[in-house]
Amino acid sequence: MNLQNILSEIEQKDPEVFDKLSDRRKAMKSFSNFAGKVALASMPFALGSMFKKAYGQTPTDVIGVLNFALTLEYLESEFYKRGVSTPLLIPAGAALTALTKIRDDENKHVQFLRTAISASGGTPVTFTAANFDFTARGTFPTVFADYDVFLAVAQTFEDTGVRAYKGQAPNLMSNNDVLTAALNIHSVEGRHAAHIRYMRKARQTSNPGNGLYVGNIKPWITLNNSNIGSAAVQASYNGEEITSQAGVSILNVGGQTFSAEAASEAFDEPLTKAQVEAIVAPFII
Repeated sequence: MNLQNILSEIEQKDPEVFDKLSDRRKAMKSFSNFAGKVALASMPFALGSMFKKAYGQTPTDVIGVLNFALTLEYLESEFYKRGVSTPLLIPAGAALTALTKIRDDENKHVQFLRTAISASGGTPVTFTAANFDFTARGTFPTVFADYDVFLAVAQTFEDTGVRAYKGQAPNLMSNNDVLTAALNIHSVEGRHAAHIRYMRKARQTSNPGNGLYVGNIKPWITLNNSNIGSAAVQASYNGEEITSQAGVSILNVGGQTFSAEAASEAFDEPLTKAQVEAIVAPFII
C-alpha cells in the first residue's frame, strides 16, 4: 500500500483539501513526519479525523479512492495468504519466510485501509478469497500447484503495483515534503518487487529449462520485458521501454552513451488507474 498515493489522488479530486486543513505546506510537512510521532494503529483514525476536519464529512469520491486501494490490497493479501497456506507449494526455508513476510505486510495494509475508511465515515468494501480468481479466468490454471507459476503471478502483481503507485507522483512534484514521504513508502513496494525477482532469478539458475523464465531476470524491469514466458502479463510491462525522461533522451548524458536497456532500467514508468483496473480485472470475480 502507498498511503501518499491515496492522498495524491484525493488532492487531484480536490486541490484545496489541505488548504481546508491549514496552511498547505505546514499541513503536509507535519504529515510527512507523521509516522514517527503516531502509533501505526492510530494512523487510520488520525487520517479520518483529518478528512472530517477538512469537510465536516468525507466526500464520496474520497471514500471511492480509499476503497479502490483497499480492493487492490485485498487482491494481494488473499493471493499470498492462499499461497503460503498451500501445502508443498513454497519451498521451506528462505522462500517461505520471505513470502510469509509479504503476506503479513499485505494483511496489515488491508486492516489499515479498512480502519481509515471507517474513521473517515465511509463503508469499506469487503472481499474474501471467493471474490478472486487467481487463475485469471484459466490463464494460470496451476498457480497454486506450480511454484514457478506462483512466482510469475506474484512478480506481475508487484511490478504492476510499483508502476501504479508511481502514476500519481507528478501530482506531488510541487511539494518536496509530500514527494519525500511518498517515495519513502513507495520504496517498500519496490523492495517487495525486487525480492520476488531475486527469487525468480534463483529458480531460473537451478531450473533453466522452465519456459516461464525468459532472458536475464534482474531486480528491475528491462525495456518492456516481463521475463515471463506468457503474453498474458504483457500489459503490466508495456511502456517500460521508454528511454527519455521529461522529453530528454537519456541514451547520451554528460557525454556518456548508454544502451536502451540501461536507460529503460533507470526508471519505472507509471500506469494509470484505468490501466491497472484492466490488468487486474481477470483476477476479480
